[in-house]
Amino acid sequence: MSRVKESLVLAIAILGLGAFLYCAMMHTKDRERIVSVKGLSERVVKADFVIWPIVYKELGNDLSAIYETVQTKNATLEKFLRDNGIDESEISRSSTDIVDAQSELYNNDRRAFRYVATVVLTVASKDVDKVRKLMGRQGELLKQGIAFSEGDYRYRKVYSFNGLNEIKPEMIDEANKNARVTAEKFALDSDSKLGKIKTATQGQFSIEDRDENTPYIKKVRVVTSVQYFLED
Repeated sequence: MSRVKESLVLAIAILGLGAFLYCAMMHTKDRERIVSVKGLSERVVKADFVIWPIVYKELGNDLSAIYETVQTKNATLEKFLRDNGIDESEISRSSTDIVDAQSELYNNDRRAFRYVATVVLTVASKDVDKVRKLMGRQGELLKQGIAFSEGDYRYRKVYSFNGLNEIKPEMIDEANKNARVTAEKFALDSDSKLGKIKTATQGQFSIEDRDENTPYIKKVRVVTSVQYFLED
């Protein structure tokens, strides 16, 4: 009789343990119901730094004469920049690149000028608006015999935005809030409640031109990925 009781007690204990494990498994399963969402934040900002390569070419057959002309034009160009608010520290000078047309092995053209000198002065400034205004006044230098050379991919205007750290916390907060709004909508549609965050990943910030025509206006973008638990 005692063995029967012992067997009965053992069976009840096993059933109780099984029920406990089942409840625990169901609870864990419920906790593993998740929703994965993304949150976006964007800002349109003005570039806060510009690099402006000023390029012109000088042609001739006498290197000494070309050198003298380049020196004179550089002085004129630098005076124009300084007179219009560009600091000396914002101007840099590259070495003059001279091509001898007669030394080109595969050049059979008969050119009027033997030497082509490419001169580059670069303005690097935080005052983007001031530099952009000067870009629109190139005609004043044309009257003084300085014609800018455009279109060379090696000498492109570059606009950049360096104030990311100032807007980063606000953008991350906004992206996280947008992710939560999406998750709450999903939970509502599925008759669930939104639980705690399971995982959260912040994507990299990207800074791109807003469009091809206004490279001095940038679009800053970040996407966060968040997983939430869903509860009944």
